[in-house]
Formats: sequence, structure tokens, C-alpha cells
Amino acid sequence: MNMLINAFSARLGGGQTYLSSLLDNTPERDDLCIYILCDDSLRLPPGRGNIRRIKPRWPTRNPLGRTIWEYLMLPRLLRELDSDVLFCPGGIVNGRLPPKCKIVTVFQNMLPFQPALHSRYPLGWARLRLWILAKILLGSIQRADHTIFISEHGRQIIEGLTTTPLKSTSVIYHGLSERFKAGDREGMDPPVVAAGTEYLAYVSIFDYYKNQVEVVRAFDLVKRSRPTREKLLLVGPDHSPYSALVRREIRDLGLDGDVVVTGSVPYEDLPGLYAHAKLNIFASDCENCPNVMLEAMGSGRPLLASAKPPMPEFGGDAVLYFNPANPEDIAAKILEVIDDPQRQRQLGALAAERAENFSWRETTRQTWAVIEALHRR
Repeated sequence: MNMLINAFSARLGGGQTYLSSLLDNTPERDDLCIYILCDDSLRLPPGRGNIRRIKPRWPTRNPLGRTIWEYLMLPRLLRELDSDVLFCPGGIVNGRLPPKCKIVTVFQNMLPFQPALHSRYPLGWARLRLWILAKILLGSIQRADHTIFISEHGRQIIEGLTTTPLKSTSVIYHGLSERFKAGDREGMDPPVVAAGTEYLAYVSIFDYYKNQVEVVRAFDLVKRSRPTREKLLLVGPDHSPYSALVRREIRDLGLDGDVVVTGSVPYEDLPGLYAHAKLNIFASDCENCPNVMLEAMGSGRPLLASAKPPMPEFGGDAVLYFNPANPEDIAAKILEVIDDPQRQRQLGALAAERAENFSWRETTRQTWAVIEALHRR
């Protein structure tokens, strides 16, 4: 089987983690050749003769340039490679593809399908982009021979929007690297940004639907309720317009020094960050498969998370849930746990046990079973 993976969109964080983890666990077989459309930013498994990178001489970093290339050049490349399967983990399928080539897509981006959240963005390109993405992604899913959903919640959302049944679907959760699991953290130190202090950690990009402002307000309420020696660490890329709102909220509440915006932390340092947190927090309004939540669960520390779906689908009864739009509710859940070591140990143990249900090896096994079944059919 010859397969082409369109990995142009896997340039950051979760997209790269997903693809790299799948490829690391893919069996090396003589009858399987994998070509990957990507630049050098995507790490490929070393020493694998059946995995080959293809870098087009075209400005594919630009979305418009990438779309033009996919319409004009991708069909020709698929014919040249005699590809049996086109795998689109970014969810978008463009161009008139050869009839023999089966299409497998993955539904990853939930935000375009949550119109109630779009009003949080300023009028202009941000909202228009989400509207356009919803149209493109839905069309790609309806066109695909098989769609992999990464949550049952995601499948229900899309099936509720389609007028005709999808050709073939499955739900395959993302995995969790062993480095994030509690049994693998012996001797693990916290990163420099967290050294020498007790802290609560919220790891996420800064965006309107991630609710960092509400978490800051909740932390202010916690500080007013008890002598709080802990700091709140907001960890993640902080160059968006929303991050300016978060910093202003910190200043207005007089929390400079108590709430620390750390910026990005190297991926290899995140297991130590989760593992040494007194509590981990995840306050997102909109997710499909919440990778950060899985990582925090694996640390064996208590996790407080948004009650919005699909979070309970992944956390089950191992997580304490709150309304992410309500700082009072977030604060109440923090106060319920922060001074109760026994409750912390109980929640941490439940979270670590729940995290054992997620592994990249199993994700890869299920993904290849779907692709091979489609190829045989």
C-alpha cells in the first residue's frame, strides 16, 4: 500500500504531536510505503526506509498558496506515487483526486462549529475565517471515504449538521505519551518557571474560549477567602490579542507576582510542570480531544476541569468539574481541594488510573486498522 499524508497543517503543538506519535508507532513493513507532505519542522522517525518526506517547491506555509498547490499539483503527485490512500489529519481535502485513491480525514478543529463562541472574537477576519473553515471542513468530511473522529462529542456535532449519512466513521481517541504518566516521573524536577514555589497550573494557548480571564478572577476570589501562598501559573504562548486582556485583568486585580504568565515552556518540561502542581486546571469552553487535559491527568495530580463536553467524556469521575464561565464556581472547586491533602491524593490517583486508558500505541493500532480495512475494501 502506498499512502500519502498531507501534513502541511501540522506545524505546531498538537498537530505535530499527533503525527509524530502515529509515525513512531507505525510498523515497518515491506508492503507499506508512506510519503509525507511536510517541511523540516515535523520530526520523522529515524532510520525508517518506508517513511519519506516530500517538500514541494511552493509557498505552502501560506494558506492560499497551499490551497492552490493542493488543487493544481496534489492530484498529479498522487498519480505519480500510485497512491492508494490520501490521509488528511488536518481535516481538509482539496482538489480533484484520482478515483482509485481513498480519502481518510480526521476531524480535529471543533471551534468553527461552535458559533456561540464566535461572538467573543472582534468583528473581522477572525470570525470570517471560522465561518469559512466550517464550510471547508464539513465539505471535506462529507467527501471522505472514512472520517476519524477524536471524540464521540465531535462525531455527534458533525452528524447533526450533515443532510446525508457519512460514508464511514470511527472514534479513535488521541493517545498519551508514557513520559506524562505518573509511574514515569521519578526524579522529575519542575521547570525553572515553577522552581521553589507552590503553584496551580493552567497550561494552554491564550484564546477567548480558553477562559484565562475567568481563572484569574477565580484565583482572586480564592486569595480573598484564605491566606494563599500558592501562585497561579498560566503556561503557554501568550502573543494573541486575548493575552493582553488577561494581563490587564491581572494588573487590575492587583495580582502581579501572584499570577505568573510564563510564556511557552519546552514540551519536554511539561511532565515535570504537571507533576509538581498542587492542582492542575483546564478551563476550555471548546475542545475535541483535549490533549492538555490528558497530560495533566497522567501526572497523578488532581485536575479541575471545564464541565463542557467533551471533557467529561475523557475525565469521567476522575476529575472535578466546574462551569468555565463562572469564576465563583471555579473558585469554589479550588477551595474544595486546595487545603485537603487526602482529597488531592484521591483525585490524583483516580486521574492517573484514568489516563492509563490512553496510549499512542493503541491509537496507532486502531488508525491503521481503519486505513487497511478501507484499502482492502
